[in-house]
This record gives sequence, structure tokens and C-alpha cells, in this order.
Amino acid sequence: MGTQDTGVTPAVAVLGGGVMGGTLVAALRAGGWPGDRVTVADQDASKADALAREHDVRVAGNRDAVASADVVLLAVKPDVVPAALAELAPVLRDGALVVSVAAGVPLRVYEDALPAGTPVVRVMPNTPALIGKGASGIAPGAAAGDEHLALVERVLAATGLVVRVAEKHLDAVTALSGSGPAYVFYVIDALAEAGVLLGLPRDLASRLAVATVEGSAAMVARTGDHPAVLRERVSSPGGTTVAGVAALDAHAVRAGLVAGVRAAAERSRELGAS
Repeated sequence: MGTQDTGVTPAVAVLGGGVMGGTLVAALRAGGWPGDRVTVADQDASKADALAREHDVRVAGNRDAVASADVVLLAVKPDVVPAALAELAPVLRDGALVVSVAAGVPLRVYEDALPAGTPVVRVMPNTPALIGKGASGIAPGAAAGDEHLALVERVLAATGLVVRVAEKHLDAVTALSGSGPAYVFYVIDALAEAGVLLGLPRDLASRLAVATVEGSAAMVARTGDHPAVLRERVSSPGGTTVAGVAALDAHAVRAGLVAGVRAAAERSRELGAS
């Protein structure tokens, strides 16, 4: 059965029982995927067994899992990808879709190693996918069509936002949303530290910083207004917010964030070329 068949939930094999593999299994189950249509495999059998028990899915070895799958989700570390492809290529079903979340491994690596015409989709997720608040970019290979992208969107539906991009934009997606949570954690930590410096108890400062970032992001999402417009609305002439933003500009905070994203994108390109 190929991925284009209708009426039957595609069988999915998740190779890799680490954090992202576990996230994908949880997302499939949260999205209504039957447990008997999901199989998890890992070199560490204890990890696969633990996920199978937690999410009521099947467990098998790599080759057996792939041989019966319509969709293969590769959730392994980038340096393991070549070996994983060599193992799964001989047993991959005709028409099966291969989806990889391995950072920095270009589509050509998969397409060169797998049978000709195998549809491949790369995914760049981020860690908030663990709580259903993620942002993922998906990029199709030469043989992947709209139906394959729609299937990947269905698989990832419970992880949060999913956007379609060309592979050439995945380095930017990696730098912005893939690495982005670290930048936001950095900002939250700095805000909380500032509160402590001004005399607030650390727990209170942390709670206020988290709620402020969460609420501000929700306002941007809900109103659809440009962040600059929302910032101006709370910036009274001669007021505290204007003074604070002026200090941030004086310390080149905006430029620092832009430089950080650009550096992450460059590193992603370097990893993809190695």
C-alpha cells in the first residue's frame, strides 16, 4: 500500500527513540493515529520499549519496521543518517514516503541513497513541538508532491505550526525557528535577571518574565498587528517604555539578535556542506 491510498491510515515507522522520535510518536497518537499503525524502532531496545508502553504503539527492529511502513520517519542524529539509509533502502516499500528531522542533511543525500523516485521530505522542527507549540518547516524532494506534503502536515499537526518551504530556505528556518527557542530563553533569563537586580524575588521575576513573553507573543498572533505597531501603543512620550527601548537600542540588542540568526544560518549551511 502506497502513501496515496485512501481509506486506511498509513502505517508509520519512527526510527529513533530519542527526544524528537518520542515527540513524533506522541504527535501521531495525539493526532488520532491508531497505535497499531505506528511502530517505533531504536538501536537501544529499552528506548523503543519505553515509547511503545507509554503511547501504546508497536515496537520492532529497524528493518522490520521499515518493511511494513508507508511512511518512515527518520529521527536519528545527522551522523547516523548514512548508515540508517543503507539499512532501510533494501527493504523500503515501493512508494513509501521518507521523512527526516535530521538537521543539516540535504535532500540529495537521501535521494542518492534510496531507490530512484522515493519521495523524501525534510523537516526542521523545534523543541516547543514537545508541548504542541512548535514551529516546523517542511521541504519536499524531487519526487515529493502535494499529497506527500499534506501527509507530513497531518503527521505533524499536533506539534504546532507547520509551513512549507523550499529546501534553500531551510537554513533560514533552522536559524530562526529551529534555534529560536534558545534566543527567547536567553531573553527571558535576561528579563528575570533584571528584575532580580531591581529587587524582585527570583521566583517572582521569572514568573513575570515568562508571562510577559508569552502574553506579548499571543498579542502579536491574535491581533495580526506588526510588533512595531504594538510596541508604539505602549510607548508614551517621555515614559518608562520609551526610556527602556532607547537603552536597548543603545546596546544594539536588535542588531545582536539579527547577527545571532545570521550566524546560526551560516553554521547550518556549513553543516549541510560537510
